[in-house]
Amino acid sequence: MYLMISKYVKSLEEVDGARDDHYAFLDGLEAQGLVLLAGRQDPPVGGVVLIDVDSEARALEIFADDPYVTAGVAEYQAVGWNPRRGSLKDHLKV
Repeated sequence: MYLMISKYVKSLEEVDGARDDHYAFLDGLEAQGLVLLAGRQDPPVGGVVLIDVDSEARALEIFADDPYVTAGVAEYQAVGWNPRRGSLKDHLKV
């Protein structure tokens, strides 16, 4: 699993202009069973998406197509994460 942590690199108004396309992108990933959680940071300086993939390369490949990235309004960092406690621990690929 990877935490995809975004940082907005343009104004919030420009980010909001790409939001509908970004949500549609996440809807597609969710339909594939890849997105487990997603939301905006508070304060709104970026967002966090928990994606169920096996490698950093795959996570970055997927998010290269995020409309926030293609519109140039956000950048992502992929952080590997292995939950060991709580309800998400059962999503681990063994």
